[in-house]
Amino acid sequence: MIDLGRLWLVRHAPVDGPKGVIHAPDAAVDLGDTARLRWLRDMLPSGAAAVASPSRRTRETAAALGVEAQLEPDFREQDFGTWTGRRHDDLARELGPAYDAFWLDAARLAPPGGESFVDQIVRVRQGLARLPGGDSVLVVHSGTIRAVLAIALGASPEAALSFVIDPLSLTLIERLGSAAWRIAYVNRVPG
Repeated sequence: MIDLGRLWLVRHAPVDGPKGVIHAPDAAVDLGDTARLRWLRDMLPSGAAAVASPSRRTRETAAALGVEAQLEPDFREQDFGTWTGRRHDDLARELGPAYDAFWLDAARLAPPGGESFVDQIVRVRQGLARLPGGDSVLVVHSGTIRAVLAIALGASPEAALSFVIDPLSLTLIERLGSAAWRIAYVNRVPG
């Protein structure tokens, strides 16, 4: 089997805003961890195709990494619909058991006006199909990386949601053919 390239998946820098909020795509990013950004720049291959979701936090992270990324809407984070911009604590208080029920089946249920994680996987698969051969750097979201892992592993959406994907972490997946993948590492950080 011929190695057709690698996917270098970078999760964007942390959002520069309050914790516990479902942030909108235009949320600002905190690029203060210059040591981690420098480490990522050193880890990424030169000359690779580069793609980012159109969200502000991925575009700004890509720029901080010195990566000129084309924007790919299929690599957006999961759409949380009317919950976007809201605090998890407020939603839990307001919705009670309905909010808890969502998180018990978060892979398959969609927030009002949003999409499910299963929907995101379908969308991400379409984006992956448009990537060129060879190495590609993707500056994306934790949900996008989990969706790629679900596809690469042939794992259930529920299993893919189990992965921890930290801000400014690196996940490396090797493409070995049209349906063959090898996971080199997930959620790598310096140290």
